[in-house]
Amino acid sequence: MSVFFTSRWVDVPDALTDVGGDLLAPGFQAAGAAAGIKPSGEPDIGLLVGPPETVSAVRFTASSTVAAPVIITRDRCRLDAIQAIAVNSGNANAGTGRPGLDEAARMQGGASIASGTSEERVAVCSTGVIGVPLDGEKVLRGLLLAKGALRKDGAADFQRAIMTTDVTEKRCSVCVELSGGQVFITAQCKGAGMIQPNFATMLCFVQTDAVLAAETADLLLGVCVKRSFDRVSVDGQLSTNDTAILQASGASGIVVEPESADEALFGQALDAILRQLAIAMIADGEGAVRIGRVVVRGGHGDAVERAARGVANSPLVKTALNGGDPNWGRVLQAVGGALPGPASIPVDITIEGQLVCSASAVTQYDAEALSAAVKRDEVEYEIALPGDGFETELFFSDLGHGYITVNADYTT
Repeated sequence: MSVFFTSRWVDVPDALTDVGGDLLAPGFQAAGAAAGIKPSGEPDIGLLVGPPETVSAVRFTASSTVAAPVIITRDRCRLDAIQAIAVNSGNANAGTGRPGLDEAARMQGGASIASGTSEERVAVCSTGVIGVPLDGEKVLRGLLLAKGALRKDGAADFQRAIMTTDVTEKRCSVCVELSGGQVFITAQCKGAGMIQPNFATMLCFVQTDAVLAAETADLLLGVCVKRSFDRVSVDGQLSTNDTAILQASGASGIVVEPESADEALFGQALDAILRQLAIAMIADGEGAVRIGRVVVRGGHGDAVERAARGVANSPLVKTALNGGDPNWGRVLQAVGGALPGPASIPVDITIEGQLVCSASAVTQYDAEALSAAVKRDEVEYEIALPGDGFETELFFSDLGHGYITVNADYTT
């Protein structure tokens, strides 16, 4: 039984085996260190290093108010050949102006020395509070500590160093059987709040020992991000710091050829990993009790996307989910609000397999069974709009008192 793959909404390929543990994909080393950025004294600097042969692919936030490390990485890195990644938590280094850019550049330089590679091959990432200057001296001291602690089984230490309001660790180690033999994929992810479709508030780092061309890595990461991190919402907020990086060391010597069966297998494995990580993020949504999946079919143009986002980000739907309340009327109003217009549209709503609303009118259903079903950890909503040919899905967390508790005093 897999420890990592827990959601019914993730299809796990037969060729994939969950091996667990703290080992990184062969060729990589990682470490975490406490530099004093977090007042708690918890680890807050992570360093991840691959071999010189490493190729990579990257995706960034769609926000127009991006953080300094995103700008530095995006503008100064060889995005297809990132060998090392330096991360700090406890401070987003966002909204910090020119000094923030200088500190992100200094962080890149320090990580270059610590990892023994050129600055253009070092990505920098930050996560935490926005609008607070980053103490570069602490970052540099942390990087030196992390350099001395680098090891191939450092995944857990690296994971802990990149977390902020996360309650649970989000990482995995799997192997995938390809035609040429076995390759490994490991991943570490953080994120619990400020999460919205169009990229979540998250950092995700994926490593493999497969031999990937940079173009293949970019294609696979792009496709899988669209089916995972682009499909989740905790609170409808778009972060300034989102970054996902896929690195391939090539240490296995097993080549994943473009447009091959191996590429399809590897892509299926990566897709399953990122979908489970994305679902784990919303399950760890600040104060979350349960999570939902909304599937919308039919419609015209972008109607399915607007309807899905309307449901996933509705405070009324999310609070009902939190309370295990089968109040499907909140789903109906959210769809109507997302698709305003002069004419009434017939909407079908199914919750956990029960049709509760047909053509925007109540139907006969088993209220007792539905009440029990919406109290499970995962609840599925299906919405049918007039028309056909379009379909989308979103995963979302509930909204309860815990979210307010976390965010009302986040900076204090």
